[in-house]
Amino acid sequence: MPFDLDATTHLFEKLPDGGLQTVVADGPDPEQARLIRAHLSEEAERFARGDFHDPAMIHGENMAGLHTLAMGHEKLNITYREVERGAEIRYVSDDPELVEAIHQWFDAQLTDHGEHAKPGR
Repeated sequence: MPFDLDATTHLFEKLPDGGLQTVVADGPDPEQARLIRAHLSEEAERFARGDFHDPAMIHGENMAGLHTLAMGHEKLNITYREVERGAEIRYVSDDPELVEAIHQWFDAQLTDHGEHAKPGR
């Protein structure tokens, strides 16, 4: 990731139709916010095409939910939005298997990111 993990917080909010991934700078740091936005914007575009290579490289190819998300990406609606001090990616699906995969993936990221990650808002 191009931004400083020690200067950012990742939020993973499970929702009934998917989830919301938010990354924000811990303080008023315009450079961290810019780096977060650039990274999440790119990731959202890749994920919408079914390209989950980046998370596989960072967290491992067997990361929970990742294979299901890649295979079912056409049933996912993925949107990017800037927020104060960062950005977010919203994942929506009406397929229960994909919603479960998103939730599993979020759980795995919470574990992998350790102290830099928190569940939902």
